[in-house]
Amino acid sequence: MAMAMEKQCTFLIFDDSVQRAEVDELKAGLENSDVSVKVATMKKIVLLMMNGEQLGDLLMDVIKFVVPNEDKGLKKLLYLYLEAVEKRGRDGNLLLPMILICNMIRNDLNHPNEFVRGSALRFLSKIREKDILEPLVSSLRANLEHRHSYVRRNAVLAIYNTYKCFEDLMPDAPELIGEFIDGENDVSAKRNAFVMLCNCDQERAVQYQLGVIDTINSMGDIVQLVMLELIRKVCRQDPFQKSKYVRAVFNLQSSASNSVAFECASTLVSLSSAQTAVRTAVQAYCNLLSTHSDNNVKLIVLDKLKDLQQKHPEVLKTLIMDIIRGLASPNIDIRKKVLDLVMELVSPSSIDEVIAVLKKEIAKTQHTDTEKAPEYRQMLIQAIHNCVIKFPEIAGNVVHVLIDFLDDSNATSASDVVLFMREVVETYPKLRELVVHKLVEYFPTMKVAKVYRVALWILSEYCRTEAEIKAAYDVVKQSIGSVPFIDENTLEAAINTAAAEHKHTSPAVLADGTYASQSGIGANLQIGKDEPPSLRNLLIGGDFYVAAVTASSLAKLIMRISSLSGTSGELVNQWSAEVIAIICSIVKLGNYGITPNKMDDDCTERLWLCLMMLSDPYNKQMQEIWNEKCRNSYSQLLVEKQKVLTEEQQESKEEAKKFKAHADDLISFRQLRGKGAIITEIEDEDALDLSRATGAAEEEDFGSRLKRVTQLTGLSDAVYAEAVVTVHDYDIVLDVLVINQLNEHLNNLCLELSTVGDLKLCERPQTYALAPHAQLNIRANIKVSSTETGIIYGNIVYDLGQGTGTDSNARDAQNMVILNDIHIDIMDYITPAHCSLLQFRQMWAEFEWENKVAVNTSIIDPVKYLRHIVSCTNMQCLTHIDDDSGDCGFLAANLYAKSIFGEDALVNVSIEKQRDGALSGNLRIRSKTQGIALSLGDKITLKQKSIETSK
Repeated sequence: MAMAMEKQCTFLIFDDSVQRAEVDELKAGLENSDVSVKVATMKKIVLLMMNGEQLGDLLMDVIKFVVPNEDKGLKKLLYLYLEAVEKRGRDGNLLLPMILICNMIRNDLNHPNEFVRGSALRFLSKIREKDILEPLVSSLRANLEHRHSYVRRNAVLAIYNTYKCFEDLMPDAPELIGEFIDGENDVSAKRNAFVMLCNCDQERAVQYQLGVIDTINSMGDIVQLVMLELIRKVCRQDPFQKSKYVRAVFNLQSSASNSVAFECASTLVSLSSAQTAVRTAVQAYCNLLSTHSDNNVKLIVLDKLKDLQQKHPEVLKTLIMDIIRGLASPNIDIRKKVLDLVMELVSPSSIDEVIAVLKKEIAKTQHTDTEKAPEYRQMLIQAIHNCVIKFPEIAGNVVHVLIDFLDDSNATSASDVVLFMREVVETYPKLRELVVHKLVEYFPTMKVAKVYRVALWILSEYCRTEAEIKAAYDVVKQSIGSVPFIDENTLEAAINTAAAEHKHTSPAVLADGTYASQSGIGANLQIGKDEPPSLRNLLIGGDFYVAAVTASSLAKLIMRISSLSGTSGELVNQWSAEVIAIICSIVKLGNYGITPNKMDDDCTERLWLCLMMLSDPYNKQMQEIWNEKCRNSYSQLLVEKQKVLTEEQQESKEEAKKFKAHADDLISFRQLRGKGAIITEIEDEDALDLSRATGAAEEEDFGSRLKRVTQLTGLSDAVYAEAVVTVHDYDIVLDVLVINQLNEHLNNLCLELSTVGDLKLCERPQTYALAPHAQLNIRANIKVSSTETGIIYGNIVYDLGQGTGTDSNARDAQNMVILNDIHIDIMDYITPAHCSLLQFRQMWAEFEWENKVAVNTSIIDPVKYLRHIVSCTNMQCLTHIDDDSGDCGFLAANLYAKSIFGEDALVNVSIEKQRDGALSGNLRIRSKTQGIALSLGDKITLKQKSIETSK
């Protein structure tokens, strides 16, 4: 709604389906004697006015044909029209037809029907025209004593509006309402009266509140909510008044209303920091978390608990089992927030109970086929893993539960489990036998390549006895199957076919996001395509990383059994021959082009090393390197990881113990506080939340506002226009200043805007009249639905002279000024975020849109260039980079960000320093949508060019 409409109307109705009608057609509908036709015409008039049409010329027709009608529905539509229509002329005086309206309103205020009285009172509670309100004051007073509560409650609102806008019309209104509230029994009327006293005469409201403070529990919930609001307001102004209200708030905590319980909890926390008050508030929040059905309410409650966790962690730790009940919600976002909060609150005294709940939740996911079950199971596994890292003594209790998920089809869950098993077998020697036995049992049913790789490494490192080594070797060999993988006839036929066709398919994208060439042979062979995932199918499918790990693990098992006393040489030679045959078959797979991907040089070298090892499995030096030093390296890695974790925990504890403020810090007085001052704990949280929601928390001074001014027209144009662009989450607000630079009147001036991208205008354009050299401010609201660089363009059209918009000659003489485009920056919607490397790889493999940008910069330091990219794209660098990383001449890093719409943005940076000192390489951008990939690429390209220009 345009600013002119906002000044005179308090409601908004948007309907795209309404079609513009001629004035004569609408007049005919009003003149019709059929009430249903009048009702339909009035609805259409109101909808058109709400969508920007100017229908003030119909005022006399409405008064003539609608006002005399006594139909209740038509009467309501009449008041909606009167609320929206312009009531003053261009000279600022009240229009003469409005005098007739005053007489109608007076009659309605004395009407015997309560609905008609209430409709008139509701209308008077919204208008700000003194000339209309002044003759109706006596009628407003009389309606306070009406027998029907609907009339009384609206009479209070009308008196409140009159006193707030024009205090001189009813100077005794607070006294009048004060007497009224004492004798009123209707909850809604009492609530309206108390709201007026709170805003117009706070002292009288406090006196009334203290007089009934012992009976607040018996009042309606809408009254209790206003009471709590006044309590917070009073205590904010005078903290010494807290003691008067604490007991009343405690009593209200047991209210059956969820909204009252929530407000009581917020009020208690703001009034007192005592553990009893905080504990009561947390219990109220936890009760809402487990009983309320609205997911939005639960998310708000979890945010409140998160804030309390920062200030009162010890209190929340004692109630952790109440908080964890929030996992009963089926919403995945709520479950994630609950788990994050529980992980921060878990302590040695509660770890056993928390683990018991998490184990039950994991068991439930096995029998649930919902879409989010795998994701929830992954979150639970990660939570248990984090608990084991914090409290290693519980590892034995959870290993039995988690190990059953090794064959999970969800790659992330299965990978988390196998990595957890790897840490367990190294950290807890007593559990090695169990883990090894379970790995051998589940090995044939595994489905994920990474799980195979880690499981093979565990078997090769922790199988110590002859029986364990034989069991591991047999299960791996059985999973590989017979060799060669493809017989000679099939191989020769496939090679001949490929040579004859000379066809090659496009590069394939591997699971880790890298490219690999794909030959026609591999594309047409489709070996094992319809079979379930297995180690053999992974090898035939071209996963040579798994192939290299398989060969290394089998070689380790042979060297390990050869080092045991009593092992026959015949067995070692037999195993060595079998493994050599397997390795040769893998090499054939990779080098003859019968797989989708060709074997890389690293895997070939690894396989060659395994062959060298198997030629002499009794070599003591190599046995020590492969059987001992490899595991020692992993053990050292775990020690360093635990050391880093301990240091981070120690730093966080020391940070928490630091002083909150210096003794000579300035004291912030609320009355003297500026816009950017710090909010204290007794500030009104509701007002703060409202200011954040409406963008008021981001108000700028005049100098900062000037920096965002965009010139839309030239200085020599007949109409000059400039806009201030304000981006606030899902909305874009354009404050357009229009100046008439001619010596003539401009009629039917209209700002017409259009958009490119996922932007949508919220209202229709409105026409204005502009005097010579006058200026006008027009506000345009635009909704944003996705992260994409949008463009706003348009023009200003106007008529010269004194003609009206209905004159056809004036229409033909219409003038136009083309506006400059406004480009919305994608960076306004992207914020840095963090994810694990595993999540990054998973998203990288799933996202289908990619944009590759070549490195083109004058920066010669790779680290400096990376930090420049991070700063200009609002992304988080997931790779740890030291200042000395650029000395090696090559740098690779992953960047991640998330938009306010929940969209993920991934960037992989690969930079190489050439011999001449220049940087080369690529930045690969991936996302689920095309818009964010292209927009980020354009942003990076533009920033690189700006560097070149500045240089």
